[in-house]
Amino acid sequence: MSKVRIERDGTLVQIVLDSPPLNLFDAELITDLAAAVRDVRADPGRAVLVRAEGRAFTGGVDVNVFHGLSVERSQGVFEELVSIVHGLEDLPVPTIAAVGGLCLTAGFELSLGCDMIVAGESARFGLVEIVVGLTPAAGGTQRVAERAGPARARELVMTGELFDAATLERWNVVNRVVPDADLEAVALTLAKRLADGPTRANGATKAMVRAYLEHGVRGADARIGEIASPLFDTEDLQRAVETFLAEGPGKASFTGR
Repeated sequence: MSKVRIERDGTLVQIVLDSPPLNLFDAELITDLAAAVRDVRADPGRAVLVRAEGRAFTGGVDVNVFHGLSVERSQGVFEELVSIVHGLEDLPVPTIAAVGGLCLTAGFELSLGCDMIVAGESARFGLVEIVVGLTPAAGGTQRVAERAGPARARELVMTGELFDAATLERWNVVNRVVPDADLEAVALTLAKRLADGPTRANGATKAMVRAYLEHGVRGADARIGEIASPLFDTEDLQRAVETFLAEGPGKASFTGR
């Protein structure tokens, strides 16, 4: 039985870590997660929600994965983990991670591959690889630096401490902190709202942010026409403009086309 499942509800796709209570990233879960991300890449719907069963989003990588690992074999493990994160980042639709309880190492890095992180108030995050003499190997260091700055990334990784959701919201790593009991409902509502939105425009927003991260403000400016102008050929934009003129703002519905 797979340790990761995919749920489809209309245009919303959910990737669910399903190996409670800790959803440890053992070899089987990593393989199942990679397969799930490939499946979703082939048909991403219009929004993706990543969540987990059990009391923790994940306790991180099962240390047995590293036991006896050679330099050469470790590179293969790291490449697979990074490819999972890249697979999420490259989706052309909005992605949300709903994080409750512990969220450690590769699971934290997985959530950082999403566009937004919604966390329960008792969630605890950590890149704790330092306890086994390792540094994060699925892109966590650089993605924390991207959101919170290099100094915070060094602090989080070098200390190996756990940080609460409120702290990481203040650091701009987490987008929203909600009561634990409301986490699933809030994340699901947000995901469905995004799934009902103008999918092509959301994809363009992701592309524009990526252009900024890779090329700076002026570099992203140079790509505005390339990224935004094709939206004028979409049914969503054309219909929304007509609806705005006829009925006022906020009345349009979107199909993703």
